[in-house]
Amino acid sequence: MSQLPSRRAALRAVATTAGAVVIGFDPAGRNWAVAAPGAERGDALVGLPPLDGSLLTDDASLTAAADDFGHVVHRRPVAVLRPGSVDDVVAMVRFCNRHGLKVAPRGQGHGTNGQAQADGGLVIETAPLAGIGPVGPHSRTVTVGAGAKWSDLTKATLAHGLTPPVFTDYLELSIGGTLSVGGLGGQSHHHGAQADNVTELRVVTGAGELVRCSPTRHPDLFDAVLAGLGQCAVIVSATVRLHKAPTTVRHYLLPYGDLETFLADQRLLATDGRFGYVEGQVVPDANGAFNGYVLEAVSYDAHPDDAVLLAGLRHDPAGVQAENLDYYAFLDRLAASVEALKAAGLWAWAHPWLNLLIPGARAAAVAGDILGALTPADLGPGVVLLYPLLRERLHRPLLRMPDDPVPYLLAVLRTTPPEDTATVDRLLAANRAAYETTRAAGGTQYPVGSVPFGRADWRAHFGPAWPALAEAKRRFDPRDVLVPGQGIF
Repeated sequence: MSQLPSRRAALRAVATTAGAVVIGFDPAGRNWAVAAPGAERGDALVGLPPLDGSLLTDDASLTAAADDFGHVVHRRPVAVLRPGSVDDVVAMVRFCNRHGLKVAPRGQGHGTNGQAQADGGLVIETAPLAGIGPVGPHSRTVTVGAGAKWSDLTKATLAHGLTPPVFTDYLELSIGGTLSVGGLGGQSHHHGAQADNVTELRVVTGAGELVRCSPTRHPDLFDAVLAGLGQCAVIVSATVRLHKAPTTVRHYLLPYGDLETFLADQRLLATDGRFGYVEGQVVPDANGAFNGYVLEAVSYDAHPDDAVLLAGLRHDPAGVQAENLDYYAFLDRLAASVEALKAAGLWAWAHPWLNLLIPGARAAAVAGDILGALTPADLGPGVVLLYPLLRERLHRPLLRMPDDPVPYLLAVLRTTPPEDTATVDRLLAANRAAYETTRAAGGTQYPVGSVPFGRADWRAHFGPAWPALAEAKRRFDPRDVLVPGQGIF
């Protein structure tokens, strides 16, 4: 039996109920024991390692960790670690290994299908690991804690005229969270995924070892962590590339009435590189049919020429919108609409999102079929995104892409009342059907959404990358404690 911790160490692990403290783990009952300070401790309890932060077992903390942005899946842990240091992560992952507890890191809780939940296990809040390393006007990289948000990192680097090269549309996500899935955005046709712009990671493996890895140092671990869905290690910090930042940008919205023309113009812009950012939305008409298309493009040029930038495009010239924006205002342009959604209570609705990666050669047919079956009621107050990527810019082996030079991301960001479980179930089934259509065409999913998936599906999803992932899992997480919510192993 492990020796019980000192009173000082035990008092560091504070539970937030009635002044109680966690005094140990009960292996038989699979739960943490709490008592008022000074109470007798049972000999059957296994003592905690010393912690700089807090181990939380109160109802509010466990309930929050049993939910996510999807509000569909609810798996309750037995404890939540709010680390005061990376050493806390190491200590608790080792503890969970010894006692057979599952572990899941949680950044901003923006998963949609329980990916960062751990039923009966430990959830590690990475938000306290938010340090941003030194950066100066000539820095080419910056090291940042996994719990820091991209908004905070960008503000820190913009103070020196620098910026990370790739962003997801929503900036209030954690560094570790997006790197674990890949991190795609409108700049990916130039710079790949966010995970393609990392030069080094510091991680805690599933075995509880703190390791630095890079393309030349433990490259097998590096490849297994980036876009690896948390299966082999917990990211605690990352070194990210920086580029010179523009001060202002030219932002265009170009309307289209035809899907094939819209996709062809997006493909042109992705391959010729005239815009720094290319995305697009699909919008319904007055009858609810999703047959309107808006190409969104941004030039980082200091003095852009509209006629040159729009040359050769076949949009409706009558509906063009163009404006100059401050660079950060452009990156954070969703902030106002997100606040409006929160004020209206819609942020707390269920989000059974669908995110698919479609071969460019089949994009019109596959997207057309999926959009043809979509109704405004099934989308709710969500949006539909459709935009191109450039396969040659995407290098992470676990970020699975269609075998096509210009794949497209189709994201149907559904929003529906969470109490309407019949509708949620129907939308999940629709997501699976859309995935089957995509897979039959040679596509896959971008695994941030809510597509019902089993282990055989994951093996097929990773395809030729599966043997390397399975071997990395065996080496770095031999007791299979990490991120059970993905359902991969």
